[in-house]
Amino acid sequence: MKELWELYWTFLKIGCVNFGGGYAMLPLLERELADKKKWTTLEDLRDYFSIGQCTPGVIALNVSTFIGSKRKGILGAIATCAGFLTGPIIIILIIAAFLRNFAELEVVQHAFAGIRVCVCVLIAQAVLRLWKSSVVDVFTLVLYLVIFSLSAFSGFLPVKVPAAVLVILAGAAGLAASLVKARKAGKGKEGDA
Repeated sequence: MKELWELYWTFLKIGCVNFGGGYAMLPLLERELADKKKWTTLEDLRDYFSIGQCTPGVIALNVSTFIGSKRKGILGAIATCAGFLTGPIIIILIIAAFLRNFAELEVVQHAFAGIRVCVCVLIAQAVLRLWKSSVVDVFTLVLYLVIFSLSAFSGFLPVKVPAAVLVILAGAAGLAASLVKARKAGKGKEGDA
């Protein structure tokens, strides 16, 4: 029960500062979950983000579900999801109950302008970290350039390629490259024998 409470409390704190969505949250999750608590590794966390990107729902919530499930099964997943959602729900309810025309208040507009700048920095930091651990050879560089081009220029293509399709195509390409590499390694061993 103590670990379930710790999962809830940790994700409550994370959910309260989750401005900008999943990728903006990656540096915070790395620091809190991989570096500080040692609940996961950086590699696993990045895999969770990849899976969370191509599954329905919010990336950050999906990642919290994976972490909770890894730690304590279904009860852990429920604890992390509940923790992650509690803060934003309370904040939104307070805003909705007490402030009319909240978004139109000049002070709020200035605060959101500052938050957007911070979110851009956090996303850029996440992209750089993901780049360093993901683009590690010629194959992954070529794959990155192809996927980036399909995504960035999809407005000019006859058919827009959905992000989920890009993730599936990239996964299939990685699997195919792995199979080719394994086959070459197997033939190399046969030639040595």
